[in-house]
Amino acid sequence: MKNDTIGVDISKDHLDTHRLADGASRRFANDRRGHKALIDWLAEAPANRVVFEPTGPYHRAFERALGEAGVAFAKVNPRQARRFAEATGKLAKTDRLDAAMLARMGAMLELETRPARSAALLALKELYIAREALVKDRTAAKNRAKSLTLSLLKRQNAQRLEQIERQIAALEAAISQIVEADVGLARRFAILTSIPGISNITAFALLIEMPELGALEARQAASLAGLAPIARQSGRWTGRAFIRGGRASVRRALYMPALVATRFNPDLKAKYAQLINAGKPAKLAITALMRKLIVLANALLKAHRTWAPKLA
Repeated sequence: MKNDTIGVDISKDHLDTHRLADGASRRFANDRRGHKALIDWLAEAPANRVVFEPTGPYHRAFERALGEAGVAFAKVNPRQARRFAEATGKLAKTDRLDAAMLARMGAMLELETRPARSAALLALKELYIAREALVKDRTAAKNRAKSLTLSLLKRQNAQRLEQIERQIAALEAAISQIVEADVGLARRFAILTSIPGISNITAFALLIEMPELGALEARQAASLAGLAPIARQSGRWTGRAFIRGGRASVRRALYMPALVATRFNPDLKAKYAQLINAGKPAKLAITALMRKLIVLANALLKAHRTWAPKLA
């Protein structure tokens, strides 16, 4: 069977590739020149898809190059890739073997390709990651302040907190500027922030971490966010369903909006009360609201309309 799927193992310095159709393997430098050489190699025998694992800062420039060249690609979760390798009996792990495994995985599972993110979304992603790091620094500094006794250390810690706040504000301003300058992003942002409980920061997170919103079915949106209950049943035994997987960053972004919605979103407030009155734990009820929020956001974006309260 001919299937022109290309697997790419990405490291800091190299891109190891494997073409499933003929078993050809090549190594390219993970830089601008190497990306161009790899794309030229792909042009010799166009592929159905290029499959790779996201590797933090090492894959972003490569992903951008694929998008600019119009090459279809699929990113796979490293844990899923490792389990696929184990399921096929491939326990050895080298860069070349990983590239071959990714090619086989892409072909056998017929992994769906995704459109490349726009330059605006890539810039937003980088800014958002920087903001998340600063938020963690701020939390650490606030916790550290509780145990400091020397005035010098207290003063330095307070100065660091002020610096962090300024840097966070600067990043948020930069994110806002990019969103406002892009008509499509600005419209999506307006729809998201029309939902009671969805703040500007949460809307930024949804725009950046789930750009697929608006093009999914309700179940797909919940599953992608890791908010769709997973059934556990075997024979006569039925276990408690639970959530797992998906995009943890999206769940973190939705937690506080779900809490706010229990007070200020009439529809979700009523749903929360219904769940609590039925004896459901508060944590489960909040998770249910998070799922409803992501499904609602997806539906509104798909319909190109802002949120409006239900008429009595």
